[in-house]
Amino acid sequence: MSVKQILAELDREIGRLTAARALLVDAVPKKAAGRPKKAVAAVKPAAKKAVKKKRNLTPEGRLRIAEAVKKRWAAQKKAAK
Repeated sequence: MSVKQILAELDREIGRLTAARALLVDAVPKKAAGRPKKAVAAVKPAAKKAVKKKRNLTPEGRLRIAEAVKKRWAAQKKAAK
């Protein structure tokens, strides 16, 4: 096989591969860049956000928590000895 025949065969193969690639590229859908348009986003139902109420701690509650923490610390100190 001469060099000219090899080059001709390579050119034919390149042509077939290029045509196959063009077919595949056209078959793949392209994604649009950026955010979706408002009309598309408006299709979703709007969800209402739940408003969280602030939880307040009474002075008696604080006192109970403080006593429980002191009791816990004392037990840990006793266990460490």
